[in-house]
Parts: sequence; C-alpha cells; structure tokens
Amino acid sequence: MQATVLSHDPDGTVLVTDAGARLPASAEAFSGSGLRDLRPGQRLSVEVDDGVVTRAWITGIGDEEPIL
Repeated sequence: MQATVLSHDPDGTVLVTDAGARLPASAEAFSGSGLRDLRPGQRLSVEVDDGVVTRAWITGIGDEEPIL
C-alpha cells in the first residue's frame, strides 16, 4: 500500500493512505528500513495490520534493502 507522510517526530509518524485514511506508525514500523528522518509529503510503501502501520519503507526500494 502507498502512503504519504503527514507528520513525523521520533515518537511517532502519521501517514495518509491513497484512500485518505490517517494511520499511526511507531518507530518499530521503521526498524530495519534505514529511515531516520521523514519529511511531510514523502511517499512510502507500508504494510498495515488492523489499522496500524507495521512496516514502512521508501517507495521503489526493494524489500529489506537498506538506504545508505
């Protein structure tokens, strides 16, 4: 699923999906992705379970490929 960063701080991020849903994403959702800072408007790919982002990575970067 694709999403856009609405807001970001170290304790949590709010993402908006293409369908307009606002989803919370904790730091754990980004572990292993190599992402440290996000900017509003940045596009991401996400996995969602029960309305919560469980994994996020930069769109176009393959599964589990770190960003260097």
